Amino acid sequence: MPDAARPPRHVLILGGTTEARRLAAALAPEPAGAPEPAPAPECALRVTTSLAGRVSAPRLPAGEVRIGGFGGPEGLARWLREHAVDALIDATHPFADTISHNAALAAATAHVPLLAVRRPGWVPGPGDTWHQVTSLDEAAAALPALGTRVFLTTGRMGLAHFAHLTGLWFLVRSVDAPEPPHPPRMEVLLDRGPFTVEGERALLRTHRIDVLVTKDSGAAATAAKLTAAREAGVPVVVVRRPPVPDGVPVVEEPEAAAEWLRGLFSAADSH
Repeated sequence: MPDAARPPRHVLILGGTTEARRLAAALAPEPAGAPEPAPAPECALRVTTSLAGRVSAPRLPAGEVRIGGFGGPEGLARWLREHAVDALIDATHPFADTISHNAALAAATAHVPLLAVRRPGWVPGPGDTWHQVTSLDEAAAALPALGTRVFLTTGRMGLAHFAHLTGLWFLVRSVDAPEPPHPPRMEVLLDRGPFTVEGERALLRTHRIDVLVTKDSGAAATAAKLTAAREAGVPVVVVRRPPVPDGVPVVEEPEAAAEWLRGLFSAADSH
């Protein structure tokens, strides 16, 4: 049993993903926005999720929520110390490599245990025509040889990498409206997953898409486009995800992260 005189263990989740929301709900199952989220009694946790603030209307997780950057690794390390954080969980998007590296540096500086949650990446199957690249620039360079009508699903933040492709037409799907620079011949579709295979088939057909560009986010909610592309014989340019920083342990599921926390705090309580 936890010591009643000791404040709850404080867990900071770097979130914005489905996995982060699932973890927060498992650890602090109160509604988002509750004035004083009570810790789960069996583990006595205080849970704070940090969101980057890049989406105008984010889905809020359970527990406490903060929105905005920390000011680099130094700012994050300072926040960890000032708010007495006992464990840091990096459950950000697989392509949020800047915050992941900042988290690794900050955790080492503040001497806070760090765990990364990364959903498995996508794997090509029979019938897929994938062109795997390591960056958005490489993706843009590959497009002219593959098609002229592009379904671009890499998010609104990287459109500048495709702005020079004046001869191609783009269907850009994002949660919020993109800002310049972006390709001159472009239609924007504001939408948020999960998406269905039937819906993705209709998009490819209606817009006469002949090449798809995506990041290897690995999310089941957005995998339907890969099935639709396979069925239609549409080639897919897949941007590989960056690696997790060296030395940071990784799990694939929120449940494994919760188990890691239980082991971490049980070991600390036994000393």
